[in-house]
Amino acid sequence: MSDHIDLTETALIEQAPDDSPADATAEPTALDRKINAHFPGAVVRKDLVKAVKGNAIVPSYVLEYLLGQFAATDDEATIQEGIEKVRRILAEHYVHRNESELVKSKIREKGRFRIIDRVSVTLNEKDDVYQASFANLGISGVLVEPSTVNANQKLLVGGVWCLCDIEYYHSDDARVVPWILGRLQPIQMSSFDYAGYLNARAEFTTDEWIDLLIQSIGFNPELFGRRAKLLQLIRLIPFVERNYNLVELGPKGTGKSHIYSEFSPHGMLISGGEITVPKLFVNNANGKIGLVGYWDVVAFDEFAGKKKRTDKALVDIMKNYMANKSFSRGVETLGAEASMVFVGNTSHTVPYMLKHSDLFDELPESYHDSAYLDRLHFYIPGWEVDTIRGEMFSSGYGFVVDYIAEVLKSMRNLDYSDRYQRHFTLGSDISTRDRDGIHKTFSGLMKLLYPHEQATAEEIEEILRFAIEGRKRVKDQILRMDDTMAAVKFGYKSLAGDWTAVTTLEEDEYPQHYHRGRPVAARDDELAVSFDPTPVAAGSEAALVPAPVKEELFQGQRDFVENQRGISYENLLMPYLRGATEIELHDPYIRMSHQGRNLVELLALIASAKDPADEVTFKLFTLLEADAEYQKKQLQMLNQIVQGADQQGVKVEVAKDPGGHDRWIRTDTGWRINLGRGLDIFQKQEGGWFDFGSTRQEFRQVRAFGVTYIREAK
Repeated sequence: MSDHIDLTETALIEQAPDDSPADATAEPTALDRKINAHFPGAVVRKDLVKAVKGNAIVPSYVLEYLLGQFAATDDEATIQEGIEKVRRILAEHYVHRNESELVKSKIREKGRFRIIDRVSVTLNEKDDVYQASFANLGISGVLVEPSTVNANQKLLVGGVWCLCDIEYYHSDDARVVPWILGRLQPIQMSSFDYAGYLNARAEFTTDEWIDLLIQSIGFNPELFGRRAKLLQLIRLIPFVERNYNLVELGPKGTGKSHIYSEFSPHGMLISGGEITVPKLFVNNANGKIGLVGYWDVVAFDEFAGKKKRTDKALVDIMKNYMANKSFSRGVETLGAEASMVFVGNTSHTVPYMLKHSDLFDELPESYHDSAYLDRLHFYIPGWEVDTIRGEMFSSGYGFVVDYIAEVLKSMRNLDYSDRYQRHFTLGSDISTRDRDGIHKTFSGLMKLLYPHEQATAEEIEEILRFAIEGRKRVKDQILRMDDTMAAVKFGYKSLAGDWTAVTTLEEDEYPQHYHRGRPVAARDDELAVSFDPTPVAAGSEAALVPAPVKEELFQGQRDFVENQRGISYENLLMPYLRGATEIELHDPYIRMSHQGRNLVELLALIASAKDPADEVTFKLFTLLEADAEYQKKQLQMLNQIVQGADQQGVKVEVAKDPGGHDRWIRTDTGWRINLGRGLDIFQKQEGGWFDFGSTRQEFRQVRAFGVTYIREAK
């Protein structure tokens, strides 16, 4: 074979173990350097939070506030010096509950001492004064000036992390509290340059900007596909969009509630079991406004649970607020801007829920109501989000949390919901409420990704499709509950009049369950199954059973979206490879161990599909690593694959790929299959042998890719 790659033992050198530790101070990436160049002082290396946190139980935004003061740079010496300063500040001023008496003693002995604590304020109506309580220090009744409360009204609801100077003055009058609040500074940024933010955004490509936002959340963007990144960013929309109603249901451990407790000082996370009308909206007994009057985002954790008891009055008030942005206090109607987020765990798989109930199956009965659900603007499919693993966290640079939190808060006044209309129009039968949901999600994504409004038609189309999909997921489940609602064609038209229908990913994966009870036209792009009935003797009993009809295999283009499941080489490739005695695979990227595994899985399917007495020739055209050390490992891997396949009757020949980048398969039965990503269609698996995806490809999530099937003349 021309350009044959020598895999003989003499060409291989034993692989050296790769156990060198990762460089803890690795050089910043090109993106990191660009981030620091355009946002000096507003970004921080995200792994530093763990380095300084120790046993301080404080939100990330508190730590990043301090890091932003001393370590917002890419100079390693300055970073290390800043880390030490922050550690000293935490060690000296953060109040641990079990050390509260020691801190009180310091305040007494020094007369004045600075602390970091969570402060909440109440109005003492009897004495007509505001009084502060300090969560960790354990003191209360400390007088607060009305001007301080008016400037920081969140002190009245839920409490705020602050830097405080506390003084001590003892009095013989037992009624006088000896603690005096000298100075209070909430831990959040007071101002920023919005015009500078927009100008700097224009210096980044869309991919770079998305990666910067993902690193700001704290994740390594290299471990996320495009769709997975957008799902993470949807979680930020409540911070940038007023009165945005979001739900996310999915498996445990995917970080659903993390962002609402750690990301912004403008968000409040409460347990679903703690929701009451007075706490959330208004206490009619004293007229005190609840959480929605003070916070930009109110998120309800552990919201799911069929058997949870709920207050019907609360559900009714919540429905009215989510629809009209208002609630009643006696005879008075009040408005508020807080976005509502509902997160909870699911206990069943998606196809199970679709078959037996709906995707809101886990909600308490009072919330499993079409009128309430119709107020939701977007449903994040939590089952698509990976379980959080240690390697997913970023060591790159991202925005200091309180900086980006203030940017997002300032953009709540803007409306980008119509920016798609210069390129597209929504379907005519999309209802007003559906349209509102799509508009708010689109506006939020525009603010996050394209605040400078410089987006191409293709980029606008991407987020418009995403916005439509999230609302369609809500509406399709409501249609299962309420037969009186009319089905809607979700999609959009280009200005040229070309219609594009939008589907949800689970609709594409499980159409037989998704459309349960509703007729659906057969799809013309379904993969047909090729039958090869075994011949039977005429007149035998088996001959009385009609033989399956051999169907024509599909020809043309098929596209698959990121995070889709149910895809395998068995259903994607094997109908076209069965019966072939010679198969060519052109894939320049059979280099890494997971790519070798992909090849082995395909060869195993070919081996199991043929008669054990037959042989199949498999010609692999690929490229070698340029680095000598990596090439040795690659050659050894390929040699092991060749030897293993040979024992199963598949003769693998390896040669250099003359094409360089194109990836395709050709068979001696006349099929050519163009592979957009080659065999590398699956997302990275980290669960080891205990991950079901390691056993069955159908359980893995795929990356976005396309395949074209072409019937060539034999």
